[in-house]
Amino acid sequence: MIPSGLPYLERLVARQLSAFPEHSSFLTKRFSALSGAEFRFAEHIAGKVIQIAGGSLDRVCEDYRWLSGIILDEELHFRRTGRYRLSTFEEADAQVYSNIDFMSRYMNGVLASQLWWRNHTEMLQYFDDDFLERNPREFRHLEIGPGHGLFLSLAAASPNCRSAEAWDISDASLLNTRSALAAMRLDREVLLKKANIFDAPKEKFSSIVFSEVLEHLERPADALAILRGLLADDGRIFLNAPVNSPAPDHLYLFETPEQILQMIGDAGFAVESSRFSPYTGVTLERARKMKLTISVGVIARKA
Repeated sequence: MIPSGLPYLERLVARQLSAFPEHSSFLTKRFSALSGAEFRFAEHIAGKVIQIAGGSLDRVCEDYRWLSGIILDEELHFRRTGRYRLSTFEEADAQVYSNIDFMSRYMNGVLASQLWWRNHTEMLQYFDDDFLERNPREFRHLEIGPGHGLFLSLAAASPNCRSAEAWDISDASLLNTRSALAAMRLDREVLLKKANIFDAPKEKFSSIVFSEVLEHLERPADALAILRGLLADDGRIFLNAPVNSPAPDHLYLFETPEQILQMIGDAGFAVESSRFSPYTGVTLERARKMKLTISVGVIARKA
């Protein structure tokens, strides 16, 4: 399944299959036909996942198995009804964000998914190659909803980053992010704040990340308007949201990648580039036809 010379990836696959042996055929499909560059990036991310997990690697793998079951239940509901289970922030806050144990397990599972779900890995690589590498020197960075901390740690470690901070509404999520950053042993301090984007301080950032947050909002267009106000005139923003992707706290259903691009354009952004990544094992064409998950990554500036 994994070529020789990739020790982190081999170790993580072995530990995941020990916790979730039924996932063997899925992971075989996941790592079939990858290029050398894709395997090298997967090895890089596997090392970071192992570092963040520390002595809790088995817990992360167990929580990924738990999350897979949760997602399956949400997928079945979505297939039956054509909509997500929740529709309001109050529901998501009560059932997910305010539940520290649930959020901890959720973030662990999502951390592992950055490797096991092709669309997640491809979004990370797109972010690393096309966003971070092309950001200006001395960029001031903000991430809203940092979660597992991988995007934030990559940005903070960039030699071009002058400062980095992150905002989240969930104490449990911030605790997870703080723990992840401590495990990464970054050379710089990263400021973490409990803050709601709809009460955002009036600041300006030359680099903003809003990854997998739009679908968690009742009014994503309103959030995009606020993000435009936070972005410096010469700044760049990385946006990442899925279509047809049921999860326990997803509220807003995007049905096509074009809906996301349209909303971003209507909010006053000019799209620099975009990438559509379908879920593991399916083509983009089939994902569109069957209404399966597609991650939509967008790099934009102010129009």
